[in-house]
Amino acid sequence: MKLAATDLEFEVRPATGDDVPVLLSFARAMAVEERVEVQATERSLAEALFGQHPAAFALIATAGASPVAYVVYFFTFATKLGRRILWLDDLYVTSEVRGRGIGMAIMAYLADLALQHDCARFEWAVLDRNQRAIDFYARLGADIRRDRQLCRLEGDGLARLAGMLRPVGGSSRPAGG
Repeated sequence: MKLAATDLEFEVRPATGDDVPVLLSFARAMAVEERVEVQATERSLAEALFGQHPAAFALIATAGASPVAYVVYFFTFATKLGRRILWLDDLYVTSEVRGRGIGMAIMAYLADLALQHDCARFEWAVLDRNQRAIDFYARLGADIRRDRQLCRLEGDGLARLAGMLRPVGGSSRPAGG
């Protein structure tokens, strides 16, 4: 879909397996800015996004022939609402085109996508040290929630908790995927 930014026309399209190197390069650039580590590989991204059971969806934004942004999102569910939530995992716009309205246009695109899928909410997380992003999201009208904390289990903590699973008798692992 062609979109207009402040002084730039660009296209947003679903990413394909051929875009995996670009997606990974954008993820790495974003990680440098956020001071976080990237463990993804081309292979792991290809499987997660384009394998038999995709875990998420990716979009690429291009201006002319050049990729200028990427998005990764997926749907979650809110039991209390009985409806989907669109969760934005990553939004990255290259520094060369930042401030020209691409991020705003992409967020509007995602909001429209959320409405098309009857989502009750559109949510994402932002690092508390990323004031530029916080200010951007506030300008969009986002409610920056301070009443919840993101909880995470990974690595040894995840393995330790999974190791506490004690099926009784012939019970098998719980279904879920």
